[in-house]
Amino acid sequence: MFVKAFAVGGLICVIAQIVINFTDLTAGRILVYFMLAGVVLQGLGLYQYLVDFAGAGATVPISGFGYLLANGAIKGAEKGVFGAFTGALSAASAGISAAVIFSFIMAMIFKSKTKKN
Repeated sequence: MFVKAFAVGGLICVIAQIVINFTDLTAGRILVYFMLAGVVLQGLGLYQYLVDFAGAGATVPISGFGYLLANGAIKGAEKGVFGAFTGALSAASAGISAAVIFSFIMAMIFKSKTKKN
């Protein structure tokens, strides 16, 4: 199980590194494209196979966040249009809340500095 997760997660990172090395895309755009790739692949029903095969190797990268949003929206859409919007947010709420809370804690502990070039 660990080998499959490492191989799939590593392959996603290798693809991202190739995109970084051979394009002029900014890091923000690459993150958005990978997240949207997860949304599209889950919308087509393909990302679930990757998650079933690799587990955390497919859900931890940013494409896994897109998968999570799409999966929540698909399940929420069973309750109507409003459910499609709230389903995505409720599916990702734990991860988003953790990111906000831990970011706040780190901001309180450490003093921010400007980057020197």
